Amino acid sequence: MPRRAGQKQRALEIRALEILERLKRLYPNATCSLNYETPVQLLVATILSAQCTDERVNKVTPELFRRFPDAASMASADLAELEELVRSTGFYRNKAKNIQGACRKIVTDFGGQVPQTMEELLTLPGVARKTGNVVLAHAFGINAGVTVDTHVKRLSQRLGLTTHTEPVQIERDLMKLLPQPDWENWSIRLIYHGRAVCNARNPACDRCQLVDLCPSADPTKAALATTPALIQEPALLEP
Repeated sequence: MPRRAGQKQRALEIRALEILERLKRLYPNATCSLNYETPVQLLVATILSAQCTDERVNKVTPELFRRFPDAASMASADLAELEELVRSTGFYRNKAKNIQGACRKIVTDFGGQVPQTMEELLTLPGVARKTGNVVLAHAFGINAGVTVDTHVKRLSQRLGLTTHTEPVQIERDLMKLLPQPDWENWSIRLIYHGRAVCNARNPACDRCQLVDLCPSADPTKAALATTPALIQEPALLEP
């Protein structure tokens, strides 16, 4: 790597680590907000969370998991009943089909247990790297990558940590900048910050504690945040 490019990368790493430390202070208790008891329930909840709020998913899953608590029961469920149970999460036909397909493959190929490698998880219907990262990190404590959802994509771009638009490329950029043990909770904290402060339509740069590290900050709003007393800690929002 040319010297100038190496220096630029190192400066980016230092800035990313400072952002990480501030996010840890802002959201010390940030964790996965989906409710589940088993790895397969987390897998199902994560599939349902696509283009749907975690709050809505958590309203749907109690009855879903009561009726079908494991991979075997979901694999043999009546598809129409599955569709009805997950209807309010949106795209319910496709989600129900993928959930049942994933559970059938878990039963036939993995002995009824959710696999613990990204390569195997990606063979399941409805599972891409985002879902795989969530399941591996929160069900098994394996940080295989960085979960990139719409909030992580938007904030990573705004913070100047990536110039890419594709989630896989953004994930690769972030993995180079952050310590592996922090990969998953980085995403959760960034999601919290996106909801609490860095709103897509009207980011609150005037009360953002990352403003001095953000190349996309609104200069007018940022000027109000230069005095520490004016920087307010954002409320911790439930995802």
